[in-house]
Amino acid sequence: MEKEYENIGYRGATACSAAGITYRQLDYWARTGLVEPSIRNAMGSGSQRLYGFGDILVLKIVKRLLDAGVSLQNIRTAVAHLRGRGVTELERMTLMSDGASIYECSSPDEIIDLLAGGQGVFGIAVGKVWTEVEGSLATLQGEINGEVIGGEDNDELAERRKRKGA
Repeated sequence: MEKEYENIGYRGATACSAAGITYRQLDYWARTGLVEPSIRNAMGSGSQRLYGFGDILVLKIVKRLLDAGVSLQNIRTAVAHLRGRGVTELERMTLMSDGASIYECSSPDEIIDLLAGGQGVFGIAVGKVWTEVEGSLATLQGEINGEVIGGEDNDELAERRKRKGA
């Protein structure tokens, strides 16, 4: 991950918006350990989870895999694998799936070998998803150590939060 993203946390609603998921999905995935927030987990009623850039990237990939019909069990395995990879490796990776299994391809030859098997497959270029998440987060608010940063503060709710100090 780039340095600018390392310490920025994004609240649940922002993570949902950037990943294209519902809050119900986000909450379920956090409670079941599929994608937990790396910046700050919820600590009781009224506390806010804070998701990092990498968390949101994984959330968006999970959404794409679910939309393609991949089982949650296989997605859990893939997420565990993704979490173990270095960030620079993620950006160059393509995830391929035949709807049942998920394969990591890091070279065009691996993709061709998989396609040569004759099964219908789809691919997710993680670098492209990375760029989409960056674009989404560029207009949304994050926070570092409780201080709100970025985003477009031109809506009424953002102004009220700023005055209230939330």
